[in-house]
Amino acid sequence: MSLEKKYNILITGGAGFIGSNLVKALLVDSRVGLIRVVDNFSNGKQENLQPFLDNDRVELITGDIRNYNTCTDACKDIDAISHQAALGSVPRSIKYPMDTHDVNVNGTVNIFTAAKEAGIKNVVYASSSSVYGDSETLPKKEEHKGNLLSPYALSKSIAEQYAAVYARNYGMTFNGLRYFNVFGPNQDPDGPYAAVVPLFVKALLKNTSPSIFGDGEQSRDFTYVSNAVMANVLSLFAPAIPGQAMVYNVACGYRTTVNELWNKLTVISLSNLVPTYLEKRSGDIPHSLADISKIKTEKGFVPDVAFDQGLLKTFEWYKNNYEV
Repeated sequence: MSLEKKYNILITGGAGFIGSNLVKALLVDSRVGLIRVVDNFSNGKQENLQPFLDNDRVELITGDIRNYNTCTDACKDIDAISHQAALGSVPRSIKYPMDTHDVNVNGTVNIFTAAKEAGIKNVVYASSSSVYGDSETLPKKEEHKGNLLSPYALSKSIAEQYAAVYARNYGMTFNGLRYFNVFGPNQDPDGPYAAVVPLFVKALLKNTSPSIFGDGEQSRDFTYVSNAVMANVLSLFAPAIPGQAMVYNVACGYRTTVNELWNKLTVISLSNLVPTYLEKRSGDIPHSLADISKIKTEKGFVPDVAFDQGLLKTFEWYKNNYEV
């Protein structure tokens, strides 16, 4: 019988897209004891967690990170945190800036503070490639700066600054993961702020023409969700270095245009649908590509699922799980 310590992990937003995939991965990790999820189900879905709720190692707190008492309850007896809870979407943040700030900044400060009070030294949190703003330099390196283009980008930048200040003042370790256009199973294809990959797949399954904002030549470093999960796991179990706050790009290191994305999906689905082109959206950046050398060197991160493979996995998952 192993006497090695089992780590109790808190995942905020654990019923959401990346969070639920992380729950699944940690359940088969021998280093993990309890997995506690806190989620208010504003974005996350009960069905994302349903396969795991009968496992006595998974504990669900239905609550909102904007409530500090919820955060303190969630942090009891926890060894490390993966903070995924957020209000995503650039267009939504432009329409509802106060909501974005409330969840992504105030909620994050609540989690960071509750972690400090509970003596938790290792906090991993979701940041975003949107923090690079209008910087035109490609590929994006962690030290690049640009003018922030949306309240969402600002909220993620503020979270990074809070992490640095908390590390400096409270001897904690923070790893901020700047996700680049993550896609895959459990990503919600419905609602006005759904991401482009699930929107395209839904259109193909329903045989309806999707909308593309702009000319479709904008490019993104599309990243299959298992790569984001791997970055979290590597960061959760990395040695804590008191006072250190790092940020890392999480991506595959190559880019695809939205038009190319659509064309690849039509080949996978054997469709001849044609998209409808609309006016470019405010706050969208033209191109995004990550330099992932830092996370490779410092965390041993190597993307395990390439874009084309991930796209096929994603389409098959929706075909089998999404009701048209």
